[in-house]
Amino acid sequence: MAVAEKSDTPGGICALAGCQAKKWFYEGAELMAKANHLTGKGVTVPPKAEWADFLNKKNEFTSAVPANTLSGLKKASIDVLEGQARFIDPKTILVAGRKISAKNFVIAAGARPVPLPINGIDHAITSDQFLELGSLPDRFVFIGGGFISFEFAHFVARLGVGQHRKITILEAAPRPLGPFDSEMVSLLVTATKEEGVDVHTDVQIAAIEKEDDVFRVMTDGDQAYTADIVVNGAGRVAAIDDLELDKAGVETSRKGISVNASMQTTQPHIFAIGDCAETLQLARVADYEALVAADTIVNKNPAEAFSKMAPAAVPALLFTYPQYGMLGHTEDALKKKGTAYSKSFGKNLSWPTYRRIGMSHAAYKILVDTDGQFLGAHVLSDNAAGVINTLRLAMINRIPAQTLYRQSILSPYPTRESDLLYMLKPLT
Repeated sequence: MAVAEKSDTPGGICALAGCQAKKWFYEGAELMAKANHLTGKGVTVPPKAEWADFLNKKNEFTSAVPANTLSGLKKASIDVLEGQARFIDPKTILVAGRKISAKNFVIAAGARPVPLPINGIDHAITSDQFLELGSLPDRFVFIGGGFISFEFAHFVARLGVGQHRKITILEAAPRPLGPFDSEMVSLLVTATKEEGVDVHTDVQIAAIEKEDDVFRVMTDGDQAYTADIVVNGAGRVAAIDDLELDKAGVETSRKGISVNASMQTTQPHIFAIGDCAETLQLARVADYEALVAADTIVNKNPAEAFSKMAPAAVPALLFTYPQYGMLGHTEDALKKKGTAYSKSFGKNLSWPTYRRIGMSHAAYKILVDTDGQFLGAHVLSDNAAGVINTLRLAMINRIPAQTLYRQSILSPYPTRESDLLYMLKPLT
C-alpha cells in the first residue's frame, strides 16, 4: 500500500490551512466578542487581542502536522511516493518517473482557491495566505460572500487593533451565503454589520489595482473600494487539473470528480474522496467518505454502517459570532419543491441563555414535515454546533419533533441544548 504525495508539507488543508488552523483565531475572536458584549454588564475592562500571538500558537500546531502525518503512514506500513501522480491509463499512474500499477486507486487530492477571472486578481491573497499574516492592517476587502469571507471578516473585526478599521465583503450575487437560509442569512448580516463589517451584494468586480502599498477594487459601476489587503474568499475548487484523469477514463464535473454512493468514480476500481469529489467540502464528510471507500474496497459491497451518505443530514457550521449552524433544507428550498412543512422560528432571542452573554442576535428556525420528521434546522448562537448535532441525530434516527421535545426535558439546564425545549414546543 502506498500514498503519492506532491506536497512537501503533507497533512491536508483542514489541519494546515482550514478548519483546524482557523479555529486558533476563532477561539480568540469569540472570547473578544463575549467580553465586548458584556462590557458594562459585569466586564469592566475588555481584554486586548494580539493577532501575532494567535498566529504563533497556530503555527506551533501546524508545524508538527507534516511530520506527524508521515509518522502515522510509516506506522501503518504505508509507503510514501514523493511527487505529482498522473494517470497513464486506468490501471497505472506515473510518480516521479516511476510507473505504479494497482488494483485500486483512491484520489484524495483536495481543493485549491478558486481562480477568479478578474484583472489584477494576483494582487489578492488566498485564504491560506490570510492565515499566515503577521499582522492585521486597518482596511480589508474580501471578494466573495461565502464561508471564508464571513469567518475571516469576523476574525479581523475582533482581533485587529486599528482604531479606524474598514472591513468590506463584496458579493456578486443578490445575497451572500447562497446555500444557507435567506432569512437566517439576513439576521447574520445584521449582526455582522454591527461588528463593523460592510456587506455589499450585486457587486461586479472589474479589476484590482495597486498603487504603492494601497489596493483599489474597482467595480463595473466605477466604484472603488480601498484596502491594505484584498482577500480572495470565493471558496475552493477540486485540485485535479494535474492528474490527467481523462487518460484513466474518470469523469469530472464543475464541482469535482463524479462519484456514486460508494465513492467509486466512472471507473469502479478508482475512488475519489474529500474535497476533490463532487460532494460537500467538509472535513468530516471526507472522513466518512474514506470509510465508505475503504469498506467498499475490502468488502466489495459497503457495510450497512457506511453504505450511504445522507447529504440532508450533514451539518454545516459557519464560525462567525454568532455561529450559524445549518442542517438539511432551507425554507426557500422547501417552498420551491412544494413540500408541506411546519416551522418554529424565533429571532433576537431574549432567553436568559443569551441575556447572560449579551448576545442580541440569537435566532433559530426548525422545519418539520407533516409527521414531525425534521427537514431542516438553522441556529444562530454561540454554541450552534451542539444544538445542530442534537437535531442531526434526531434526523438520521427519525426521531420526530414531539419525541425529541420530551427527551430534551432532562437536558442539562440551563444550557443552549436545554433551549431546544423552547424551539420544539411550537411543533408538538
